[in-house]
Amino acid sequence: MRFPLLLAAVAAIAASGCAPLRSHQGYVVDADLLNSVQPGVDNRQSVLATLGHPSFAAQFDQGDWYYISRDSRNYAFNTPKVREQLTVQISFDQNGNVSAIRKAGAEQTASISPAKRTTPTLGRDRGFFADLFGNIGTVGAAGGSGGGGPAGR
Repeated sequence: MRFPLLLAAVAAIAASGCAPLRSHQGYVVDADLLNSVQPGVDNRQSVLATLGHPSFAAQFDQGDWYYISRDSRNYAFNTPKVREQLTVQISFDQNGNVSAIRKAGAEQTASISPAKRTTPTLGRDRGFFADLFGNIGTVGAAGGSGGGGPAGR
């Protein structure tokens, strides 16, 4: 009698460990407030009063504000996967009036891996031995800069 009960308890604990963890990051989107902002009608102050402070603003010309919202899900210790993302870019003209509103989803997001120890570059991909033995024969060769004397002779 105790074995089936123990087995059911272990199964319940194991199943609860596989439940997805859901998280939200960034701006909390209210579709009605977002749709109330209109190009040519609103300005910086009205957008700030309606939507609040942006997630971040353009660094140089202060012409664009970005509101970013992301919903993620992951199981146990796995890397979170983006389920839904919305990026709203609000552009302003020189007078501070809204000139354009653009929306983009997760399809516009680039996936990068900043933890790698090398930076990919254009050009030749050299391995360890090419780096180690690549200069053999080039030092002091004709036309090279390794010749004797100040004029390369």
